[in-house]
Amino acid sequence: MGNNHSTDSGIEIERIYASLQHEIEDAGKFPFTRGVHPNMYRDKVWTMRQYAGFSTAEESNKRYHYLLGQGTTGLSVAFDLPTQIGYDSDHVFSEGEVGKAGVAIDSLEDMEMLFKGISLKDISASMTINSTASILLAMYIALAKKQGVNIAEISGTIQNDILKEYAARGTYIYPPKASMRIITDIFEYCSKETPKWNTISISGYHIREAGSTAVQELAFTLANGKAYVKAALAKGLDIDVFGKRLSFFFNAHNNFFEEIAKFRAARRMWAKMMRELGSKDERAQMLRFHTQTGGSTLTAQQPMNNISRVTIQAMAAALGGTQSLHTNGYDEALSLPTEQAAQIALRSQQIIAFESGIVDTADPMGGSYFVENLTDEIEKLALKYIERIDAMGGSVAAIEQGFIQDEIATSAYHYQQHIEDGKKVIVGVNKFQTSEEPQINLFRIDDSIRQDQIDRLNKLKASRNNEAVINCLIEIKAAAKGDQNLMPLIISAVEQYATLGEIADAMREVFGEYRA
Repeated sequence: MGNNHSTDSGIEIERIYASLQHEIEDAGKFPFTRGVHPNMYRDKVWTMRQYAGFSTAEESNKRYHYLLGQGTTGLSVAFDLPTQIGYDSDHVFSEGEVGKAGVAIDSLEDMEMLFKGISLKDISASMTINSTASILLAMYIALAKKQGVNIAEISGTIQNDILKEYAARGTYIYPPKASMRIITDIFEYCSKETPKWNTISISGYHIREAGSTAVQELAFTLANGKAYVKAALAKGLDIDVFGKRLSFFFNAHNNFFEEIAKFRAARRMWAKMMRELGSKDERAQMLRFHTQTGGSTLTAQQPMNNISRVTIQAMAAALGGTQSLHTNGYDEALSLPTEQAAQIALRSQQIIAFESGIVDTADPMGGSYFVENLTDEIEKLALKYIERIDAMGGSVAAIEQGFIQDEIATSAYHYQQHIEDGKKVIVGVNKFQTSEEPQINLFRIDDSIRQDQIDRLNKLKASRNNEAVINCLIEIKAAAKGDQNLMPLIISAVEQYATLGEIADAMREVFGEYRA
């Protein structure tokens, strides 16, 4: 990225271009179709995150140090399935899953190891966690305190988006109303104590991964966002305070221009929606989002082709104005990414940022007949969905009635049909196949790590103050039965080294478990 903002031929590039055919608003101004900042990437490129977390906290910590050394500017943490659904590694339901889909975190001790040698003051961390988001955030806050970091200065995001779990992904624990209560407790606590922390990343990513269209991804994500805002308002929170800490998480697929238009429409729609809900501060009306390239678009056949797919998707995200970006490894349809695949994925972002010229002007696609029309059409179709969901009583009701799930399932079925009948070409899968596949080195997780985690848990429980832990869990249960904010009590519990499973179980006793 050159500071002179000119092409290689020396042609000067303006900060932003206006359409000669019709007026479109400036970047950094309501409704932010063209970007949330006037200069966009001329001032600062998007945060380059690489999603990592596997096996034990020690192994993940090594990968984090490697990524930071390669130029990553933010860490994104993946957690294993037991951690996501509130079970410690020694629980019978954890067998065969410990450390597989992400890192196993059973207690503050594991969180300490995960970020060993990394100051929480100096990084931005994104944690993909939903049902147990309050517990993992509490551990992060407790670790910041132990490092001597002012928690008002820590920055990052917890996904904390439970509605899409009921609709598309399935890692829920508690019934929707109890889950919404926990989420608004997080909003309330963080607005006072950790003002730089994004308290939710309202996720369209997993809706898209489950088979939705781009329009459905946008509509269902914004409808869920609306539900969270309404829940926070009902709790008496100020929309212009908590609204500034809401963020979004979108997918990027291969239909290049549709993806760019989707991101532009998302900003415009959310800004208008927040005004309608009572926001008066434009900073609370800005839709800020992280993008991850589409995992479901990666193919096990001819996996090196995935590098091209990821590059197309990353360029769409940058042209669409993302604030943060993760690029998938080419081998992720086969295994967790190897270091080589993670490096190529990161280098793809860096080449786009520093060699392509995309960053030199805000909203380079603004004014394109095609992109402007697509932006309008996507907004129109997404609003129709949101109107239907509003008529049902909002996202919670639409999920309870199975509407959103059915719409996603129908879209996924039609998409697969189009692949099978050849209407949709997937290179290397249903066209341009080869008889021989290249040999790819795969990353494997050793099943023995579960026993290592169990041994650590046993040592922890033998050395901690178990009476203090029991008292903390009693306080959490009492608060869950009333309306006291749960976050300070969960933080106290993790500081006494109560485990994730123990805290989740304390709330299970009160809230019960959701059954679809």
